[in-house]
Amino acid sequence: QVQLVESGGGLVQAGGSLRLSCVASGRASSTYAMGWFRQAPGKEREFVTAINRSSGRTIYADSVKGRFTISRDNAKNTVYLQMNGLKPEDTAVYYCAGSNWGIATMSTSYDYWGQGTQVTVSS
Repeated sequence: QVQLVESGGGLVQAGGSLRLSCVASGRASSTYAMGWFRQAPGKEREFVTAINRSSGRTIYADSVKGRFTISRDNAKNTVYLQMNGLKPEDTAVYYCAGSNWGIATMSTSYDYWGQGTQVTVSS
C-alpha cells in the first residue's frame, strides 16, 4: 500500500506561483508513475500532469503546458508541481496520484490517491 500526502496549496493572485508537494510513504518505490489531477467545484476531476518515476518522462494537459512543471525526487519519495502564471481557472482541489502501471492521463489508471490540497487563484 502507498500513502500520498499533498501540501503547498493556498490562495494566490492571478499571475502568481505556487509549488505543491506530494510525499509518498509505504511501498512508494512500487509506483511506476506519479500524476497530478484537479477538480473544480461542479466539474469532473481532470488530468494535469504525470511523470515516470525512473525515466523522468513527463506529459501535460494542454491547459497547463508552459506554465506548470512536474518533477520528482526519488530519494525523498516526493513529487512536485511548480505552478507559474496561475489563472483563476486553475482554482481547484489538486490531487496527487500514483500508478503501478504507467504514465497515463486517465484517473482510472491510478491506484493511489492523496486527500487533495486547495489552490485558489484570485483575479
